[in-house]
Amino acid sequence: MEILQIKNLSKIYGSGETAVKALDDVSFSVNKGEFIAIIGPSGSGKSTLLHMLGGVDRPTSGQVLVDNTDIYQLDENQLAIFRRRQIGLIYQFYNLIPVLTVKENITLPLLLDQHKVDKKHFADIIKVLNLETRLNYLPNQLSGGQQQRVSIGRALVSHPAIMLADEPTGNLDSKNSNEIINLLKMFNKTYKQTLIVITHDERIALQAERVISIEDGRIANDEVVRQ
Repeated sequence: MEILQIKNLSKIYGSGETAVKALDDVSFSVNKGEFIAIIGPSGSGKSTLLHMLGGVDRPTSGQVLVDNTDIYQLDENQLAIFRRRQIGLIYQFYNLIPVLTVKENITLPLLLDQHKVDKKHFADIIKVLNLETRLNYLPNQLSGGQQQRVSIGRALVSHPAIMLADEPTGNLDSKNSNEIINLLKMFNKTYKQTLIVITHDERIALQAERVISIEDGRIANDEVVRQ
């Protein structure tokens, strides 16, 4: 079952002679429960692609369908709500709210929607993330690895259709990097969570089931590396 469809996606910044084509007619689809890595050199368009998939920046042309919703047919308010509910975003620098506790940061998407927290799901997440004793801590009281675990919890708490991670280990040492990737893989397998990771690290990419290479805004290669 296709959970994500990208159709003829393009993004152009600027106009005229100064125009830069960051994405050039990109098309592919993702099945529910897949773990995909998107790789490419700096400036290749991979981060722009992630922003398009996550509803963060609108494309110049093309479509992004998440669970059969054409997200760029939504207005800004509808898109913000959809993104909060259906797209879990994990960033390199965590993007936690400094004045909120670990628990508040994780449950923020639900609180913004005035939805009740699924206590069992929340308990399962924090147990796996080993954050049970850190729920009342602020982000600046945590290590980098712990902060990234909080951002993973926040991305998962609303049962999103897809989870997107932009260089999730880029700010971590090798030990914490391995732990974070293993956690993401575990959520992918245990919860059948569709996972797309943007990375420049081929060691991380080769742990995915499928690797998509981006060069000059286009797909250079799309290969299944493991079943």
